[in-house]
Amino acid sequence: MVETEAPSDLREEIAARVATAAATRQPLALRGSGSKAFYGNTEQGEPLDLTGHRGIVSYQPTELMVTVRAGTPLRELEDALAAEGQMLPFEPPRFGDGGTVGGAVAAGLAGPRRPFSGSVRDALLGARIVNGHGQVVRFGGEVVKNVAGYDLTRPMAGALGTLGVLLDVSFKLLPRPVAETTRALEAPAHGVYTRVHDALLAGYPVTGAAHDGEQLYLRLSGAERGVRAATEKLGGEPLDDGDTFWSGLRDQTLPFFSEGERPLWRLSLPAAADLPEVPGAQLLDWAGQQLWLRSDADAQSVRDAAAQRGGHATRFRGGDPAVPAFHPPAAAVSRLNRQLKDALDPHRILNPGRMDPQL
Repeated sequence: MVETEAPSDLREEIAARVATAAATRQPLALRGSGSKAFYGNTEQGEPLDLTGHRGIVSYQPTELMVTVRAGTPLRELEDALAAEGQMLPFEPPRFGDGGTVGGAVAAGLAGPRRPFSGSVRDALLGARIVNGHGQVVRFGGEVVKNVAGYDLTRPMAGALGTLGVLLDVSFKLLPRPVAETTRALEAPAHGVYTRVHDALLAGYPVTGAAHDGEQLYLRLSGAERGVRAATEKLGGEPLDDGDTFWSGLRDQTLPFFSEGERPLWRLSLPAAADLPEVPGAQLLDWAGQQLWLRSDADAQSVRDAAAQRGGHATRFRGGDPAVPAFHPPAAAVSRLNRQLKDALDPHRILNPGRMDPQL
């Protein structure tokens, strides 16, 4: 049995703390477990611990929907869902046992299942936040069809807390697959997307596609009969420790992520894009649309290589903290970001500079 702390609703205390900070113009550094403290630009401000605001508010297995407080440990939520044969669609990275639900949403990171089941923002149905005025505001709802008006729920995913303090979030869920297996195939890295695309067109239930520079790993998930039939046609060799491989890719515990001291870059690339010619070790995920790069190349070279292919590059871990972590946004995106920040946090007190040094 998993031991969990009692649920705790601290929304009033959190809102009061933010309201005071707004009145005094005191910047706040929003903190969960700290499992993703490395991600983004250096935090600024007085710490605001959010881990005490925790617990599952509402879980309706028959409706494939859950509402949970942001300070709830991610593993606690996943264990509760697994007990009902369900899961979060986007397979969020945990980076240890302490990661929280709010941190998963704020970071907006998704695991190997993302191209096949959707992103964090795709799974979000609603969110309750404290804005930069100290007001409690709710966006979205608790059902998939609630789409009336302009929903500000999705911008919370990946905003790193710069638009509001997450209090609770509602997700749509997926049933856990009955059967799952992983096959290792001899295939070139540059043809990963086409290979996976063809497999999907053929009806193969692919839910993971990664390449380590030597082999292509495909995860097949679904009904027993469908997985067995796809396995027979696909060929390749079975990967006996497939669960360990995908978990290691998801949580960055594979040797690739810990070998050497070179900075780790995350490149987001369009489908079927050519792989960038940047010196360093590479690991492909998302059927080639997410490239992990360990390289000593300068930031401009890495970002230019990604941009030339229609993508962008994030300094994920390590490297010079004086270099902005995120790829500079286009002018239109930058303008929209400022407008959102002006509307929700005009005094710039919530995680200032964490996403953009100018915000």
